[in-house]
This record gives sequence, structure tokens and C-alpha cells, in this order.
Amino acid sequence: MVIWRLATELATGGAYQLGAPVKNRMGEFKHLVVAQFKEGVEVKDILKGLEQLVSEIDSVKTFEWGQDTESHDMLRQGFTHVFLMTFENKEAFTSFLGHPKHIEFSGIFSEAIQKVVLLDFPATFVKSNA
Repeated sequence: MVIWRLATELATGGAYQLGAPVKNRMGEFKHLVVAQFKEGVEVKDILKGLEQLVSEIDSVKTFEWGQDTESHDMLRQGFTHVFLMTFENKEAFTSFLGHPKHIEFSGIFSEAIQKVVLLDFPATFVKSNA
């Protein structure tokens, strides 16, 4: 439920909860991945690879990830991990997609996942920490 709630809030900008959204004020673009890994996959190796990838590609502004610990199995539908990358704008995201290191890692990641949901969207800020 936590993963699904996070995905829903990010995809809608949280507008259904907190009121009128502030239009994409910073131009940021988000890349959200919700994943279920195949049985037997060493998830720590995938996480290490992701952390290395984002540290080597300058267009990634921020990277966050988490593992679901609260949802009921029925609600999470097998998904266990969520990854969120923030980019300055859509152009930076597009640059990331075409980066040779991203292309290489995408093959490794694809082989490790059972199911995946990808959402790519311009950020709508409702409440920021600034």
C-alpha cells in the first residue's frame, strides 16, 4: 500500500489530498519505477548498480529508493521496491535515457525483474520543503 500510495501521490502531484497544485514551478521531471524482482535475484547487487549509475550520470538530480515494509501482500501485488529519480527538466531525462551507461544497466535491470511499472512525468508541486 505504501508503494501504491507513493506512486499515486507522485503521479497526481498529491493534488487529491492537499488542494490545488502549484504548476510545474521548477520544470522538474520525475522517473518512477515500481518493481518486483525475480526469485533468486541478489537485490543488493541491483541496488549497488543503481547507486553507481546515478552517481556517474550528471543529469540525475536526485535518486531515492525504498522497499515496502508496511503493505499487505494483496495490496502491493508482488511489487517490493520503488525507485524515484528527479531531473531538472524533460530534456535532462531524455539525455539520461540515451546515456550509454543507462542503456547498459537497463539490460541488467530488465533481466532481474518479474514485473515493473514505469511512470515518467513533469512534477507538480503541492507542498515543497523549501
